Amino acid sequence: MHVKPAASAVQWAAATGRRLTEGWAGSPRALDVLTALSCLALMALDLPGLAAADNSLTGLTAAAALALGSATLLVRRRLPWLSVAVALLFIGWLHELTLIQFALYSVGRYRGRRAGILATLGYLAFALALFTVPGWPLDRAASFSSFLSLVVPIGVLASAVGIAAYRQDLVRELDSRRAESAVLQAVQQERTSVARDVHDFVGRELTLLTVRSEVLSLRSRETAYAKDFEELSDTARRAHLVLNEIIVQRGERAATPGVDGLPALADESGRAGSPVRLAMDGDVHTLSPLRQAAVYRVVQECLTNAAKHAGGETVDVSISADGTELRIEVTNALPARTAAGRAPVSAGSGTASMAERVRSLGGTLTAKRTSEAYEVVATLPRF
Repeated sequence: MHVKPAASAVQWAAATGRRLTEGWAGSPRALDVLTALSCLALMALDLPGLAAADNSLTGLTAAAALALGSATLLVRRRLPWLSVAVALLFIGWLHELTLIQFALYSVGRYRGRRAGILATLGYLAFALALFTVPGWPLDRAASFSSFLSLVVPIGVLASAVGIAAYRQDLVRELDSRRAESAVLQAVQQERTSVARDVHDFVGRELTLLTVRSEVLSLRSRETAYAKDFEELSDTARRAHLVLNEIIVQRGERAATPGVDGLPALADESGRAGSPVRLAMDGDVHTLSPLRQAAVYRVVQECLTNAAKHAGGETVDVSISADGTELRIEVTNALPARTAAGRAPVSAGSGTASMAERVRSLGGTLTAKRTSEAYEVVATLPRF
């Protein structure tokens, strides 16, 4: 029975797959092609033995048979059982155990634990049946010992490696979905925060408009404008009610601070170990409350990120209002190296939330990391 270094075949394929993932960006099609070629290369090492000892095959026909068998690995993601069936045929016909390793790995990797165990049990039962056939192979005692020491470990190892990879795929998919969910949740929370700020700021103005129009209505009671002021008061009151109905308040929460809250935010960051150099144009104080809230949220999130990833480094915050554009730039240097065990866990939800705040006001936000610094730039219209 022809077996290349059995245990190493799957390990070699796994190592080669990892290198492919790094070099070819993990293309599934490329990985399948390389897997099939790897299997063919390992089986081709024994082409002379197949042609001369096992069958009446010639080198050419043996190579063609092995190539066809290896080609089934090209569809191992969709049809892994096809590779298993051909591999069992190779065991009975060519006494070849290489393909079954790749086939059992593929079943475990792409169909999970139950399918992997079922395929392994089927392989062992088929191989045991062949070993009990009279005259195949000739030395029954030696062959059964080989069955226990070689055939069984080959199948169990290949299937176990595939099942372990399948579980790792599930864990990575779960982590990816959790990260995606965290980002979506952060965006939704930021939208809710924006809506509440709209309610607070616009609602306050509508309240003032209602009160002012009612006062004017009373003062002009004896004039021709009294009815107009009453209609204005009713319109403002209805607009306020509609605003309350559309934006449902859930719990007590103060409105997001404006730019007046930035010095306190910078002081808090400095006390936490990340000093802040704050530069802000005087015209920034004339921005609308919603834009001031956006400025505060961007700076707040950037300082939080700096505390996570670059604790102790100075953070430069620049806020300028030039013409019709408001520009926010936050830059912090990155530490030369991160202490072991102190790398923060981040799903990127903070960046997504502040980007959502900026987009809600018609602006843009970009964040880029270099080898030396991390920079966030947000621009939005002033009016």
